Amino acid sequence: MRKTDDAHRRDLVKAGLRFHELGFCPATSGNLSVRLDDWRVMITPTGVSKGEMKPEDMVVISPKGEHRFGRRKASSEKAMHLLVYELRPEAGAVVHAHPAKATAFACAGLALDQNLATEFTMMVGPVPLAKYGTPGTPDLSASLERLIPAHNAVLMGNHGVVAYGKDLFEAVGRMEMIEHFAEIVQGTLLAGRQTPLSPEDLVKLTEAARRYTQR
Repeated sequence: MRKTDDAHRRDLVKAGLRFHELGFCPATSGNLSVRLDDWRVMITPTGVSKGEMKPEDMVVISPKGEHRFGRRKASSEKAMHLLVYELRPEAGAVVHAHPAKATAFACAGLALDQNLATEFTMMVGPVPLAKYGTPGTPDLSASLERLIPAHNAVLMGNHGVVAYGKDLFEAVGRMEMIEHFAEIVQGTLLAGRQTPLSPEDLVKLTEAARRYTQR
């Protein structure tokens, strides 16, 4: 059954609180959105802690970024969300956060594209690194545009991470998995060695992931 707008508001509040508690969105940083339909996107407001949002704080905008409903101003990075929805028609939610370990890789100029961990490979896949773009400007969207169609998440140079999925549950799960994988990669770097999955293993994991998503 299709969710109501009020249900989506509550979901965004819960997801924002989870990110806040995990330390993914310190202060008022980060933003989350869901696609309501072909004409509307619901997004978190600018300047509000993700741990203190209320359902009535959510803002509804058009696919062009025009204000449609809500007492607050939409996130300053709404253009990035709208770009994802444009380039990934199947996406139902977009989340942007600054998890410390994954963001450290983005600041070091390192992608999280190593074929090392099964769950990460199945749930997310390679996460490329986009060059730096000033937040809230067209430069940010331009740096992401070529990477979004072929990946489920992108590291934003010197900034953070954007992830997306068919719904908010999947998008949030991918963000959590990215931070977990960043910690794994960090551990392998400290150990001084990595044992990548073989091409044959990757094929099997891709098939397994396809079966899982079809359930």
